[in-house]
Amino acid sequence: MSNPPDIAAADPIPECPHCQKPMPLCICDSVTPIENRLSLLILQHPQEQDRALGTARLLAKHFAAATVRVGLSWPSLSKALGRPVENAARWAVLYLGSARAADLEAEGEIVALNRKGEVADNQRAILGKLEGIVLLDGTWSQAKALWWRNPWMLKCQRVILNPAHPSRYGRLRKEPRRDGLSTIEAAATILAGLERRPDIADTLHASFERLLTRYREVQAEMPELAPKPAPKGRRDFRRRKRT
Repeated sequence: MSNPPDIAAADPIPECPHCQKPMPLCICDSVTPIENRLSLLILQHPQEQDRALGTARLLAKHFAAATVRVGLSWPSLSKALGRPVENAARWAVLYLGSARAADLEAEGEIVALNRKGEVADNQRAILGKLEGIVLLDGTWSQAKALWWRNPWMLKCQRVILNPAHPSRYGRLRKEPRRDGLSTIEAAATILAGLERRPDIADTLHASFERLLTRYREVQAEMPELAPKPAPKGRRDFRRRKRT
C-alpha cells in the first residue's frame, strides 16, 4: 500500500556526476582549469560524508593531474596513485597531527618536518624537490586513521601549514584549530607556495567562495542539504574532502 501524498517520502535530490554534490550546490560550470607542475593525490576516508560543504572533488576538478581515492589503506604510494612513483621522498603528505607551527616557532606558511616531528633543516631544499602532494580528506580522527594505516607515508616528506588567515568556512563550519583549513584551501596554500604562483590560490579561493555563496543561497529553502553536526575535532584535510 502506497503512502498518502502528504507523507510520501521526498524525491532524492540528484547529484552532479563530477563533484558528487547535490545539483543545487554544483558549481562545476564555473571551474577554471589550472595547469600546474605538482601532482595531487587526495585520499578520502570512506566515512567522510559532507556532500554539501566538502571540497575534495571540487578541488580535483581544477587539475588534470589530480586523483581522488576513497578508502582506508593502500600498499604503497604507487598503488594509491595508480601509477609508478620512483621516489616517494619527493612527495609530501600534508598531515598536521599534534604539530602546531606556532609551537614549533616555524616561519613561512609551509613547513617541512623531520621524522621526530621537528622543523627540518634546509627547508628550501626539501620543499623545492617535491613532485607531488598527498592530502588526507576527513575529520581529524579520520585523517589520523589514514596516516597510521598507510605506513608508506613515512617514506614521504611530512609537511604542515602555518596559514596566514583562518578558514573561509567561518560560521558554517567551526575548525578546532586556527590552522584547520578546508581541503581546497590547504591545496591553495601549498600549491601556490611551492610553485610560487599566487594565481593558483586566487583561483581556488574564488571557487571555494562561490561554493559557500551558493550554499548560503539555498540553505534556507533546502534545509535537508545542511551538513550534519561535525564531531569534535573536525578536520577538512580531505579534505581533503570527500566530496
